[in-house]
Amino acid sequence: MIIMFDVGNTELKMALAKNNKIIHKYRFSTNPNLSDDEIYLNLYNLVKDYTFTHFVVASVVPDITYKLKAIAKKHFFLEPLILEVGTKTGLKINADNPLEVGADIVACSVGSFQVAEKALVVDLGTAIKYLYVANNTLTGVVISPGIEISLDALTSNTALLPKIDLKVPKKILGTNTVNCMQSGVVFGTAAQIDGLIERIKLEVNSDFKVIITGGLAELILPVLKTPTIYKPYLVFEGLLEILAKNI
Repeated sequence: MIIMFDVGNTELKMALAKNNKIIHKYRFSTNPNLSDDEIYLNLYNLVKDYTFTHFVVASVVPDITYKLKAIAKKHFFLEPLILEVGTKTGLKINADNPLEVGADIVACSVGSFQVAEKALVVDLGTAIKYLYVANNTLTGVVISPGIEISLDALTSNTALLPKIDLKVPKKILGTNTVNCMQSGVVFGTAAQIDGLIERIKLEVNSDFKVIITGGLAELILPVLKTPTIYKPYLVFEGLLEILAKNI
């Protein structure tokens, strides 16, 4: 069994894999204030019945990375594979400073290898990331505010707009405050995605597959106009590929 972690600023995601297939996936809130033992206690009931051979981490939160390293050694008796500079990935990175590219971006990019030679990965997480990968090269990235960030900004900066649930409204033009806000956030995000895909196609002068992933992908998928491939485990599929290159 393989245990993998994708640590973001909002969520810590854990996946368990067997025979190169994801069999379980879990989500937790990212809390840098927890000790390594407290984090392990949160995981214990989910992992106690398995024997693990590999422990893999992709993280953009250094404090959590350090604690997961300690957990791997103390509780799993494993040397963890941390996705960092020097890790074999098979991915070339076209960036002014490759050290700025987050581990999650690298893992998702590698995960796209199995889908198409040319792909645009749209990762709907805390931020919305667009990763253009062609011939095993991360060619360029677009980062925009995520859905929840946009909604928080809207409600915190306007006195009369309420907190709302994220849902797809029945129509674009709303007739009450909640529906109007839901429409702006959901359909606005979908329009941004469709529009950026077309602009990126013009810039790279090529067609490509579009892969959708991330925690809020299922909310947006039904209202997108662009044909897409939904890969909810893309970051972990990428980590499995990277692990295979480093064993």
